[in-house]
Amino acid sequence: MTSDEARDEVTLTNLDQPLFDGAGATKRDLVDYLDAVRDRVIPVLRERPLSVVRVRQGQAPFMQKNVPSYAPDFVRTVTVWAESSQRRVSYALCDDRRTLLWLANQRAVEYHPALVHAGDWDRPTHLVLDIDPPSAEAFPQAVAAARLIGRALADAGLSGAVKTSGAKGLHVFVPLEAHTTVDVAAATRALGVRAERLDPALATTAFIREDRGDRVFIDSTRSGGATVVAAYSPRVRPGVPVSFPVAWDDLERVAPGDFTVHTAAELLRDGDPWAALMPEPQRLPRDLIEEGHTIPVARVQAMHEGKRRARARRATS
Repeated sequence: MTSDEARDEVTLTNLDQPLFDGAGATKRDLVDYLDAVRDRVIPVLRERPLSVVRVRQGQAPFMQKNVPSYAPDFVRTVTVWAESSQRRVSYALCDDRRTLLWLANQRAVEYHPALVHAGDWDRPTHLVLDIDPPSAEAFPQAVAAARLIGRALADAGLSGAVKTSGAKGLHVFVPLEAHTTVDVAAATRALGVRAERLDPALATTAFIREDRGDRVFIDSTRSGGATVVAAYSPRVRPGVPVSFPVAWDDLERVAPGDFTVHTAAELLRDGDPWAALMPEPQRLPRDLIEEGHTIPVARVQAMHEGKRRARARRATS
């Protein structure tokens, strides 16, 4: 008996091995799930530089951006200069079933596409707010924070779609007409601050973890070259949960664990709720962008504040 097989001329190996410790799933479960939802997941990956999180037996999960040299010819790539590492990185473009199957056979569990299309680097297609509760048990607070973001969007004349992150939180996506990366980043900061103002006891935009307390973190830094886990992507978590679209009216009735590689395909049936729930692309209001440009970039502000605190500690030690 062998657990190897081929689909669409892609050889799949060791399918009956456990996916990772605590997964409660095999590699076959991953492949079968991704293959079953390919008509929904490929559209959210197509033409976007893709990073994946892989798991090899006996090793810690790792993020892979550069496509390995042994990748087959049918895996399309796009090469980008990475300022952070000062090197050229060849990202995969997962545009078809064969590429998705090959990635799944590489034990690529998580799929993190860029917020831009290849070749259109300064035009993010979505504005994204990442809702991160202080613990997995605080998912109801994450839902309450999502409601704040919904109100801030409505007040700005905007609307978005929401999905579970597949971890402990939620993602809100706002599809955009043509805007530059810097303006989208500014508008994201402004929306995060506006949501925070609605209930500062519940939500915070504080980038430094020790400043958040038990509040829900509204992360407004997912812009520019950032990636966000794709709708329908599995996550490297116990039970292999899936990032899953949820209607705004249903948020209080779901939990992240409801959606896994074992349940998500059946819940979808023939539907594509992410496409169905996503509004049409929208123009960002000028006042929102202008407000955002007055708000410091969170990562830069946190870096300077961290240095200031370190100096203060040294001065008193």
